[in-house]
Amino acid sequence: MTKRDPINENILRELQANGRISNTELAARVGLSASACLRRVQDLERSGVIAGYRAVLDPVAMGRGFLAYIGVGLSNHSKAAQSAFEQAMDAAPEVVEFHNVTGIIEYLLRVEVPDLAAYKAFHTDVLGVVPNVSAITTWVVMGSPKDGRK
Repeated sequence: MTKRDPINENILRELQANGRISNTELAARVGLSASACLRRVQDLERSGVIAGYRAVLDPVAMGRGFLAYIGVGLSNHSKAAQSAFEQAMDAAPEVVEFHNVTGIIEYLLRVEVPDLAAYKAFHTDVLGVVPNVSAITTWVVMGSPKDGRK
């Protein structure tokens, strides 16, 4: 396991803000030589602390400017019912992430679509036909003052 120290924390913070930063620039920002910085980054990658790098896409530019979170309750709580629901959501391109949660619902979905009409089609034609779905609650996102994914 990689040790968690202030320098590694700074490296992680900088990489979260800009995963494409050059090693030279990263080293300068965290106060290390380029070789020492590279060794630490490689150690963080090998140990799994850094799980990967990705591009952050703008949903509006991608034509998916309507964002909603959906709470879904199931009428059947068996493993088979959960697996069937998870397979259906995994196959739905509108669902960009979903989580199995505790509480009065079983799943929380993040859905991105072009507009309200597309959301209605997803709600009716995709989510509404999945077996064992007993409750659907939608929260439409009007703004995201803090979004750690960007």
